[in-house]
Amino acid sequence: QLQLVESGGGLVQPGGSLRLSCTASGVTLDYYAIGWFRQAPGKEREGVSCIRSSGGTEDYLESVKGRFTISRDNAKNTVYLQMNSLKPEDTAVYYCAAPVDLYYCYTDVSRYYYWGQGTQVNVSS
Repeated sequence: QLQLVESGGGLVQPGGSLRLSCTASGVTLDYYAIGWFRQAPGKEREGVSCIRSSGGTEDYLESVKGRFTISRDNAKNTVYLQMNSLKPEDTAVYYCAAPVDLYYCYTDVSRYYYWGQGTQVNVSS
């Protein structure tokens, strides 16, 4: 059973950086796609980025392009989301997830079945 755990969230000032980690247990992540999502208070969950087993990436959120980078380290069974030049509007709970078929990236949040518990990111001065 695939289990995902996010870490690395916290409070950061505008313009700062954070690196979120999504570590898997129960299975080896090598062959699986992993997506990062976020949900701000009162808003729907939205896709940020996704990385396939090949290392190919898909970016879903125009507002973070050029600032956020997804990557993976299969040796550590971990997927990362490097977030730079953070803005107050990036404040949200960030989740990682694997799709129901485990292999493909999707823009549709409902196609993701395995979710972590989330990590809070607060961007504030």
